[in-house]
Amino acid sequence: MLSMTGYGYAERLTPNFLMTIEVKSYNNRYLDINHNIPFFLSRFEIAIDNMIKETTTRGHVDVNIRVRQLSSDIELHIDEDAVRRYGEAFKKILSLAAIAKQPELKDYLAVEGVITNLKDTDANRYEQTLMELLAQALMDFSTSKLREGEATRKDLIRLGNELKGALDTVRTYAASLESRLKENLINRFEEMLGAKGYDENRFLQEVAILLTKYSINEELMRLDTHICEYQKLLGQKDAVGKRLDFLSQEMNREINTIGSKSVIVEVNQQVVTMKDSLENIREQLRNIE
Repeated sequence: MLSMTGYGYAERLTPNFLMTIEVKSYNNRYLDINHNIPFFLSRFEIAIDNMIKETTTRGHVDVNIRVRQLSSDIELHIDEDAVRRYGEAFKKILSLAAIAKQPELKDYLAVEGVITNLKDTDANRYEQTLMELLAQALMDFSTSKLREGEATRKDLIRLGNELKGALDTVRTYAASLESRLKENLINRFEEMLGAKGYDENRFLQEVAILLTKYSINEELMRLDTHICEYQKLLGQKDAVGKRLDFLSQEMNREINTIGSKSVIVEVNQQVVTMKDSLENIREQLRNIE
């Protein structure tokens, strides 16, 4: 079981640059990848995403890549034609202004286009380091998600056992539902009719109607099936978060129906316990991939 919360980090120092990669994620219904990388590495975004998809199926993932240059990769280009043209323009201006002065170096440096900084941003020089370092960061990232997921799985097993225990208790009371309904009806008939007695056939009809209305056997059977599937999914290594989330919705529906039908105080108490356990389960499932 994998958590949607994870963190991975890797860095490498080369003679020319220092590269660091940080991958972190948190809850999200779908897979959403956010890049924060130097512009000259943007051509690798698709490759980066494909590597992330091999380790993650859903969640918001932030990828931060930093490159720090350790040696100068700046090349200066002098536009000779621009120098000549500016020189001619400076001399003409000085002549028209009747200023006995020659153009100075600062005059050329102040204008645009004479000297241009050319920075080597060839992405190919970073590709191998980038891919190797990303694989290392994602390995750390996956280990983190697995560690968090295992802790969550243990808690989900505990909560599932609580839910199953409450269900087993409800089942013991459900078995006595018919006798309790008969007892309640007898008391009510005797209160209303006293010594006159009552029609046994009519009495049995009323019991049958109430059993149809208040029977929770089908709900208990479906809820038990859902819990068994829940426990089975917790043992799988695949991404099961969506299936568990759907299953928890189905369990919630059955528990609510049991609560609405229950006429036994002890059952109502166990329904509260099941709802509490299920709410904690659903809270934990928000962090499962």
